[in-house]
Amino acid sequence: MPKEREKFASRLGFILISAGCAIGLGNVWRFPYITGKYGGAAFVLVYLLFLLLFGLPIMVMEFAVGRASQRSAARSFHLLEPAGTKWHWYSLGAMAGNYLLMMFYTTVGGWMIAYFFKMLTGEFKGLDPQQVGGVFNGMLAQPGYQVFWMLVTVILGFGVCSMGLQKGVERVTKVMMACLYIIMLILCVRSVTLPGASEGLKFYLLPDFGKMVESGLGEAIYAAMGQAFFTLSLGIGALAIFGSYIGRDRRLTGEAVNVAVLDTTVALLAGLIIFPACSAFDVNPGEGPGLVFVTLPNVFNQMAGGSIWGALFFLFMSFAALTTVIAVFENIISFAMDLWDWTRKKAVLVNGVLIALLSLPCALGFNVFSNFHPLGGTTTIQDLEDFLVSNNLLPLGSLVYLLFCVSRYGWGWDNFVAEADAGEGMRFPRKLRFYFTWILPFLVLAVFVVGYWDKFFKAA
Repeated sequence: MPKEREKFASRLGFILISAGCAIGLGNVWRFPYITGKYGGAAFVLVYLLFLLLFGLPIMVMEFAVGRASQRSAARSFHLLEPAGTKWHWYSLGAMAGNYLLMMFYTTVGGWMIAYFFKMLTGEFKGLDPQQVGGVFNGMLAQPGYQVFWMLVTVILGFGVCSMGLQKGVERVTKVMMACLYIIMLILCVRSVTLPGASEGLKFYLLPDFGKMVESGLGEAIYAAMGQAFFTLSLGIGALAIFGSYIGRDRRLTGEAVNVAVLDTTVALLAGLIIFPACSAFDVNPGEGPGLVFVTLPNVFNQMAGGSIWGALFFLFMSFAALTTVIAVFENIISFAMDLWDWTRKKAVLVNGVLIALLSLPCALGFNVFSNFHPLGGTTTIQDLEDFLVSNNLLPLGSLVYLLFCVSRYGWGWDNFVAEADAGEGMRFPRKLRFYFTWILPFLVLAVFVVGYWDKFFKAA
């Protein structure tokens, strides 16, 4: 007889942990930049529309598959698929997605923790902008330094998971998420009250549909669609696991809305920190790691009490990274527990060693293996791993979950809706069945195809 499934101690725990999984570093180093690029608040409105039409339904489907099966992605399809079908083949893709994500996310999480200490100790004081950039490049060039902070991230993440679902994952994530929001609000107040911040606020908050058209309406719409899709980490069962840990007293659509609201709030608050501060000190907000590790340290350098504000910012970034790491580690641990009936302790130990080893290529990709450019140009091992997850497993996995829930050859519409609507709260919009069955799959496929086009053909 199978062991009884662990459960969350509270509904709040489920919502915060699911949001913690969805809230990642892309909320900070991608969302504010593309929002500014495509017309500020005008882009946000389009993004929210796609979040509603695109991301939310697939999130509900992941939660439903997890809750109905009471298993992680390693076993959920096996239990729900019609006899003789092969949906369970995707369980390998889902598991691969979680491992691949952590193979580079642990290194980036290590950067955040390292920068928290760099800020706290005043390492950037007195440095000019070029020297600030040199600190980041110098960090990447040190193999031992990279590996050390990656291991710190792995040990912290698995350490929390080893304490159990309620006493470890749920309790620690609740505290981290609370601190994350408090720190962000403090930083927002500081940023918007800086002299000269008003221009940045106008740029970010006033809708400019003209700028959206100027940048290319199609490109802006695709960017909004892509952000709404990727921000929730859908398609690899990273959220489905938390569905397996909750009871059937609440309908899943309302829970998915709560998670999406928390995720979007972090992205919006990040913009309220970054744009006013960059405007106040006349600094151009870039995109990607350069924004976080070069642009913002330069901003904090010019700010009164900059070391403290910078340390707070990187503490928030560390919490954003660690909540994702803990959530995905919990999923990885559940694979072993579901497949081989391992104890939590054994699953933690084996996977802790495995993830540490699998994370080495990324950590060493900026130094020891810096001459290896897997996707051409100046690309790194991290770029390859990110591409495999973001451009392949997330969109294709989301398509699998979607078709599994709407197709009569899969779990089926009636089974899915019955599970999604079990309990109290917001019902799943059944009247949109045609859209979910015939239109949404093509939109997901479009994200996949355009992602490849942008990656390999657009610049050519």
